[in-house]
Amino acid sequence: MNDKALEETSDSSDSSETQTKGVKALLGDPKKAILTLSLPMIVAMVVQTLYNLINRIWVSGLGTDAAAAVGFAFPLLFMGTAIATGLGVGGGSAISRKIGAKDKKGGDIAAVHTLILMVVVALAYTIPLFVFAEDIFRMIGAAQATATAALYARIIYSAAIVSFFTSIATALLRSEGDAKRSMLAMVVGGILNAVLDPIFIYVFGWGVPGAAIATVVSMCVSAILLFYWLFLKKNTFLSFPFRGFHFDKSAIKDILAVGFPASLLQLSMAIMLFIMNIIVERISGTDGVAVFSAGWAVAMTASMPLLGMATAVVSVTGAAYGAHEYKKLDIAHIYALKIGIIIETAIAIVTFIFAPVITLAFTVSSDMAHLGNDITTFLRIICIYYPATAFGMLSSSLFQGVGKGLYSLIVTILRTIILIIPLAWIFGVILGWGLVGAWWGLVVANIIGSAITFIWAKLYVNSLLKSSPLAS
Repeated sequence: MNDKALEETSDSSDSSETQTKGVKALLGDPKKAILTLSLPMIVAMVVQTLYNLINRIWVSGLGTDAAAAVGFAFPLLFMGTAIATGLGVGGGSAISRKIGAKDKKGGDIAAVHTLILMVVVALAYTIPLFVFAEDIFRMIGAAQATATAALYARIIYSAAIVSFFTSIATALLRSEGDAKRSMLAMVVGGILNAVLDPIFIYVFGWGVPGAAIATVVSMCVSAILLFYWLFLKKNTFLSFPFRGFHFDKSAIKDILAVGFPASLLQLSMAIMLFIMNIIVERISGTDGVAVFSAGWAVAMTASMPLLGMATAVVSVTGAAYGAHEYKKLDIAHIYALKIGIIIETAIAIVTFIFAPVITLAFTVSSDMAHLGNDITTFLRIICIYYPATAFGMLSSSLFQGVGKGLYSLIVTILRTIILIIPLAWIFGVILGWGLVGAWWGLVVANIIGSAITFIWAKLYVNSLLKSSPLAS
């Protein structure tokens, strides 16, 4: 885009007729913007993760093999979520930076490219995993849970394009500051899923496949709602000029510069879960996998407020970076961090105190009851790193917001692959501490990795502040 066109676009996108309330909030006070975007997304993330937790609880009622089957399937399904989330982060970051630079046309182009890339990537991800699901689960040691895990995964793979669209569409809304509708779509899907789970699993007698069908139905409802807002009602700040579409290399590069590392970042989490399943299976068989599956669902729930805040940090820091207002960027990062630490500390205390009560939800069936003490132990160890997670997750999101996706990827791989896996293996297997050692490996690795991420982020922000006279 030439300078004249950019100037014209900037003027038009800055007018009251084109700016939505969300965009105005995004470009305003950074603390208010963090709160405005964070609160709806925290609600949405908590509801979504509570669904996942409830899903694990209902499945646990079917017995150890069923719980293990979902535990083995989760990392593969998480890969799909990782790819979609990464692409959404990349597209959202590019759009927010364009909005900050008052380049609405560039934001529209980024939005369309994100949706086109979504279709291509969703098909590339789904087809091979659908075909080879049983071979993959057998290879990673699912044993008697192989057939059930493969059926559960294939049902969800059948709606992968819907799942990808939901992730991308909510990211597009957040990128323009519209967190409320993004929240509504996610909450509707999560609540519907929680309602359908017991009906499909127990009332209809569909078992583990019933949980997968409930997930697919709820995703479709959320997707329909998002499709209506974006393409039928058409009252978003962004527009989607598909007619005459042609690939723009610079737009793709801008999206993938953050989106590809963000997807790899999420995939590194899936790889970590894969290998952790193998480690705990080595230590304690499928019982260990069932304990890890149940406990990790609780740990993921605990991190949901941070994930909600992280989406806000990406959008707010992206807009501030695009506008070259680096002081706002710094304020948003530190403010989000303070809130995150307070929330996670409170969650850690509650988890530690009520761990035995939480465990009861996973030990309803007779063959899960003997795992109660192990699950309680997991919960009381893992909650130690919750406050530290704020430093790592929100600093990583800052890197994504400013377009430094590679930085975010590096610190995440450091934590998940370089630190967690070796420490879990050393503590759990080599030192012979068993499952408790594996859990301590997770804690120590997360604390070290989060500290490094925060230090790097602060050094980067300080370099921006020193380089620009606008920062003062």
